[in-house]
Amino acid sequence: MTLPESDRLHLPRYSVSSLNAAVASLLERGFAPRFLLEATVSRPQLKKGHLWMTLVDGQASISAVVWASQLAKLTMQPRDGDGVVVVAKLNFWASRANLCVQVLDLRPSLSSVLRRFEQVRELLAPEGLFDPERKRPLPAAPGRIALLTSVPSSALADMLRTARERWPATRILVVPIPVQGAAEAQICAALQRLGEGAAALGIEAIVLARGGGNREDLSVFDGEELARCMAQLPVPVVCGIGHEDDTTIADLVADHRAATPTAAVVAVLPDRRQVQLALQQQRRHLDQLVALRLQGERQRLGQLGQRLLHLHPKDQLQQRRLELQQASRLLRALSPQHVLERGFSLVRHPDGSLVRRLADLEIGMRIGIDLVDGHADAVVGELRAQARKGPD
Repeated sequence: MTLPESDRLHLPRYSVSSLNAAVASLLERGFAPRFLLEATVSRPQLKKGHLWMTLVDGQASISAVVWASQLAKLTMQPRDGDGVVVVAKLNFWASRANLCVQVLDLRPSLSSVLRRFEQVRELLAPEGLFDPERKRPLPAAPGRIALLTSVPSSALADMLRTARERWPATRILVVPIPVQGAAEAQICAALQRLGEGAAALGIEAIVLARGGGNREDLSVFDGEELARCMAQLPVPVVCGIGHEDDTTIADLVADHRAATPTAAVVAVLPDRRQVQLALQQQRRHLDQLVALRLQGERQRLGQLGQRLLHLHPKDQLQQRRLELQQASRLLRALSPQHVLERGFSLVRHPDGSLVRRLADLEIGMRIGIDLVDGHADAVVGELRAQARKGPD
């Protein structure tokens, strides 16, 4: 296409330098000085201390760089294929008309975080690290616990306040840790030191806590190394990480998962108000038991007092006298002497034995007769049997 000379006179004229400068000025005026960019990292590599990479989204790509001065401040070192959310600005080098994304901050994207979560879970699940059977019960009223979280933080302040309100008798050892970024090794080191010194320090439980944030910020708690470290601790671990809907690998390995950091403290410490109410109920129950026992003992003592009254020596003597009198009257009524007094007599053989039947006597036999007032000897002169009356 050939333009007429008159049209060419109206076209703006640039040198290469001025054109590039115009493009740079246009970008500077028309584009945000800072922006968020979601992308996937491709071919990251270090050159002279700077991290160069390509950011892609499946349809397009753009070069990106993290200058060495900024690289040391990043909490994440991206790898090839990582999904990231980048805080960036545009760099345009006018001398070469080269456009590049300058990375100011870089964090994993949600898709990348969830993918890593699933990978670690699939790796550890067959080893039984998440099994309910390995979960240990929490102490009823621990004397000392360790609290691992960022210091200072609002989560820590809430946990300490809740601990004072619920059970001030428990001593709390606060262990500062980083709670996001490339901090897994530091958290593991702190846990290992606590595990080794738990017995000497009297630690009965460990609380691992972090306040709310994006799921991407919690990715440090999805690490395999951290999960294995938690599983080897000699005391139970309570996790209170993020919000109720957030679940990390650390939550799955912990002996108890709490919805929030404050809920973690609630789980590990008893409520003194509830304990006080329970003690008051037990006291009332014991008072009732003591009152019933005393009432029963009073009744028993009253019965024993009545028995003692009946067992008084005077009463016993009187009772024995009555019994002896009755026995004496019975013996007198049954004694031979009483029989003799009624007009009967006793007939005895010469040897003194009683004659009981007529057949025991013979004519001419000498016998003895006992009377009420003496004794007489006699000789049997005649024997007459008493005639028995037959039936009519």
